[in-house]
Amino acid sequence: MINFNVPPFTGKEMDYIKECVENQKICGDGVYTKKCNEWIEKKTNTTKCLLTTSCTHATELAALLADIQPGDEVIMPSYTFVSTADAFVLRGAVPVFVDIRPDTMNIDEKLIEAAITEKTKAIVPVHYAGVACEMDTIMDIAKRYNLVVIEDAAQGIMSTYKGKALGTIGDFGAFSFHETKNYSMGEGGALLIRDEKYIEEAEIIREKGTNRSKFFRGQIDKYTWVNFGSSYLPSDMNAAYLYAQLEMAEEINDHRLECWNRYYELLKPLAKEGCIELPVVPEGCVHNAHMFYIKAADVEERTELISFLKERGVMSVFHYIPLHSAPAGLKYGRFHGQDLFTTKESERLTRLPMFYKLTLEEVDYICEQVKAFYTERK
Repeated sequence: MINFNVPPFTGKEMDYIKECVENQKICGDGVYTKKCNEWIEKKTNTTKCLLTTSCTHATELAALLADIQPGDEVIMPSYTFVSTADAFVLRGAVPVFVDIRPDTMNIDEKLIEAAITEKTKAIVPVHYAGVACEMDTIMDIAKRYNLVVIEDAAQGIMSTYKGKALGTIGDFGAFSFHETKNYSMGEGGALLIRDEKYIEEAEIIREKGTNRSKFFRGQIDKYTWVNFGSSYLPSDMNAAYLYAQLEMAEEINDHRLECWNRYYELLKPLAKEGCIELPVVPEGCVHNAHMFYIKAADVEERTELISFLKERGVMSVFHYIPLHSAPAGLKYGRFHGQDLFTTKESERLTRLPMFYKLTLEEVDYICEQVKAFYTERK
């Protein structure tokens, strides 16, 4: 069986975790947490990176820093994971969902402005599959309406938009290091901060509302409770696991891209025949091969395809159920405009296996099975 996902592992993870234990420093903000923060700051050219316990928590932290209040409205796509909305619902805000582009599955930037009201506080673009949203347009809208931009770059590490790292273009960005992501610490994430004026407040909120970070830097002689906050610090053992992969980030990224490109070339004939649609990467976007997906004709064909592949030892999956159709989405949010593509396109999409150490031979086999499925349907 070819699994849909296998968490990345380079071989050094256990050595680094052992080092944490031997040094008797396994809680948050240890040596490896700092190394990860510094690596991400250098790689993305962001002002500040703070490792967190999840991308969910990174987004929650961004919502706090953006001072999201009850009744505020936050514009986002419906085709995303629940955490994108949860972070703002917890603040009492209303997610306002707009339709997606059928080519990239990202928020349709042309529909954002019409969804803005006097209650709108923020825009949350989600970079699906590590392919950037149309950020120039989004940032222009945000500037004209004085809105905060929080990039959900859960899938976007190592991806860029016109040379800029995803997560660094808006006011805040959030990465995920869940076990399904390109680089993993089991559960984990990171908050990226563009403007240094938010750094001290972010450190305080992340450290349970204390100025403990200043204490450890020797800026004060004792720390105390100075504001509201929570515990968003991951264990340094988790960070140690992640750092082993960040050291090999380029190698992992290159391998994933090689598999992605192999999928694309082998399945291109099916796309030319009109059997499937392949992913689209717009000009100016450099992606990270976070996933490879194809689109079937409809939900019935997709269901048959997933079953066909499973019978032949290939695990493939569909992705999000659009949030605006979910019970909580109906309760807490609203959809602005028409749902022309969100539901329709989500019901067609099938994700194929993609992970570090997936072999090209396995990619070849998977593509053979996809072709066999459509041959049998002719």
